[in-house]
Amino acid sequence: MSAENDVTTLIEQAEAWQAQDPDPDTSLELGDLIARASAGDAEAIAGLHARFDTRLAFGTAGLRGEMGAGPNRMNRVLVSQAAAGLAAYLLDHAETPTIVIGFDGRYKSYDFAKDTAEIMTAAGVRALLMPRELPTPVTAFALRHLDLSAAVMVTASHNPGKDNGYKVYLGGADAGSQIISPTDVTIAANIAEIADTITVPNIPRSDDYDLVPEAVIDAYVHETVATLTPGPRDISFVYTAMHGVGWEVAARVFTEAGFTLPQIVAEQIHPDPAFPTVPFPNPEEPGAMDLSFALASQVDAELVIANDPDADRLAVGIPDPDSASGWRRLTGNEVGTLLAEHIASVLPQDQRAGKALAQSLVSSPLLGAIAEHYGLGYVQTLTGFKFVNRVPGLIFGYEEALGYLVDPQLVRDKDGVSAAAAFLVYAAALKAEGKTIADALGDIVDRYGRYDSDQVSLRVTDLGQIRRIMTGLREQPPTEFAGIPVTHTDDFLQGVDDLPTSDVMRYYLADGSRVIFRPSGTEPKLKVYLDVVASEGSRAQRYADAAATLARLRTAVHDYVA
Repeated sequence: MSAENDVTTLIEQAEAWQAQDPDPDTSLELGDLIARASAGDAEAIAGLHARFDTRLAFGTAGLRGEMGAGPNRMNRVLVSQAAAGLAAYLLDHAETPTIVIGFDGRYKSYDFAKDTAEIMTAAGVRALLMPRELPTPVTAFALRHLDLSAAVMVTASHNPGKDNGYKVYLGGADAGSQIISPTDVTIAANIAEIADTITVPNIPRSDDYDLVPEAVIDAYVHETVATLTPGPRDISFVYTAMHGVGWEVAARVFTEAGFTLPQIVAEQIHPDPAFPTVPFPNPEEPGAMDLSFALASQVDAELVIANDPDADRLAVGIPDPDSASGWRRLTGNEVGTLLAEHIASVLPQDQRAGKALAQSLVSSPLLGAIAEHYGLGYVQTLTGFKFVNRVPGLIFGYEEALGYLVDPQLVRDKDGVSAAAAFLVYAAALKAEGKTIADALGDIVDRYGRYDSDQVSLRVTDLGQIRRIMTGLREQPPTEFAGIPVTHTDDFLQGVDDLPTSDVMRYYLADGSRVIFRPSGTEPKLKVYLDVVASEGSRAQRYADAAATLARLRTAVHDYVA
């Protein structure tokens, strides 16, 4: 095909898409690109290629991507097709299917949620739409609480403001978990059939859906508080919603649990899809918690609590005299192991049989030592709470990327609100004993050794670079990292511990260290996870030894992937 014919075909595809687009914003955007491309504008032609050469894939994370016109962007056409495809799946798998639909405060989130409710209702699926912008865990709770067939949450979580997403959960045998393979493949096939056979204006719609009763939101608050350990509630803290939807529900949980309401970061407390104070609304990003730390210093707070924009993640800050701000954000592994220590320690001895702690395989192996100490089971899963939350007997699960599940019977997904409340309970109990969170971290080092972790991330423009690195690891297996011999290798493409296959390589080293290579599932990145442990000598010596080993491994891995 000539270049001229290729552009002509591309423009025809774009015109067909525009003709079915119910959104004036994306229709206008696409119309401008079409006009400029028709005039030979190279930038506009490239823009159409970016939008139409591929389609945003529906997978185990549902949909997530940049908003805009075309099949490779998040928009009302794509979401309408997804809703119709999901409705077809539910009708095939339940006699009287029901669904709850939630949404956050991002651009178009309400529109995507409303489209879904209307299409589900017309298809014969009873739809319940959240009454306003609410956290992801409230939607996940409503699915289990009301014993529904499925849930959709419209959110891009902590992604940049230009993104949005469409997360799908299932009830029944899935018990409120996110979809996993092969369900995602079946739903994706339904979506593809819809896209190929019917235009969006011809997908039936009905506004005869219901709103989720306020009693469901009340129940989330009451039942979350009921899971908390009794005890002191005296702790002062600062809270930020990171321009998201966490504050309304978090404030209610804090109050009902007996805490004095925190000082709030006013600039970030209300939903704002522009995210004006942070370049990326992710508490892990450098600078994202600067406003929180500044306020905490002003009011002499003891902790900082941060949720990400849809409140399914939790970040915690503690005083740190060695930091320029006087504060530091705890790592996801630190928060996870502190919560595990708290939850395991208060569980009565006679209730521990058959109970388990779980984590993604890239999170700190310290959790295994904690589980062993308390006589609990320990399970590592593939990355994603859709795997963590399916562990039998689970009492706590976490991922190092700030995701924690402290109430598996209520919510089968990470929950930044309940995790925040549980962390505050632990901090208040420590305070009553004359201790701080920093003291608790030191006690963990004394008991289990110093476990330290880090990541090396390689962001690429050519995904082939990641494939070449992963192929090289398999065809020319490394025998050492930083001079430390490799003693055992796990290739997850070959199957490990009955887990689903995945493009992950894990190396155990002679000194107890661990190195894991994993291509990111959401970004053009190769992530390398480093874990070390030092168990000999004083607390100070353990810190020093672990830091030295981690530095050596970091340098060695940087050199390997460069």
